[in-house]
Amino acid sequence: MRLAVTEPGAPEIFHSLQGEGVSCGKPSVFVRLSQCNLHCIWCDTAYTWNFQGTEFPHRDDAPGAPRKFDRALETIDLTVEALADRLITQSCRRIIFTGGEPLLQQRELGDLVQRLKSADPDFHIEIETNGTIKPVGLAADLIDQFNVSPKLAHSGNATALRLKPDTLSFYAADPRANLKIVVADPADLTEVEALVSDCGMPASRVWLMPEGRSPQELRARESWLAEACLKAGYNFTDRLHIHLYGDTRGT
Repeated sequence: MRLAVTEPGAPEIFHSLQGEGVSCGKPSVFVRLSQCNLHCIWCDTAYTWNFQGTEFPHRDDAPGAPRKFDRALETIDLTVEALADRLITQSCRRIIFTGGEPLLQQRELGDLVQRLKSADPDFHIEIETNGTIKPVGLAADLIDQFNVSPKLAHSGNATALRLKPDTLSFYAADPRANLKIVVADPADLTEVEALVSDCGMPASRVWLMPEGRSPQELRARESWLAEACLKAGYNFTDRLHIHLYGDTRGT
């Protein structure tokens, strides 16, 4: 499987508190997989997809000089067996696969989760996904929780790429899934309402999160976003890890 790294040769596997959504504050082991099928202009893990030789824009780009990452330095390949061995030795049994987009590797992911649950049924497995790929096989059957984060127009992705109605409806019908939507501006709330309505997700399973990579950016958006959640019956989520550790890898 292809993973991101905290530094060359060191896979990004770390024990921390979940900072977002329904599991916020829970001790978890994160496994960051590399590669993504979307390319959000504000993404804080662009090192998983914004590689040299690509032409995707990002807000960290300097004028006339796009910031690109060296794929060879930013990724590491581990076998399913090797990754399972690393995770089985972790004392924390809540494992969160994040990215990138983990479901791009769902065949291997399903095999990995099966190995983990065979070793210890107490493993709780969460997948963080952008909601464009429907899980199948073991990756659908053995996952305990889907943290689905569909992207709005401000992400910079074309509508046809970022919104897959059938896939979002699939997640809406699955009680294991919650929507976590990044909001940057009050005008985004109209788009949120349409997305939630179209996919049929109940408000009780919708979490709105302010966009931001610093405590200052988050605080500037939290007051009006919290009020919007109260009015609509949505859940509000902060980005706890940003306040605790900053915008850094491995946290």
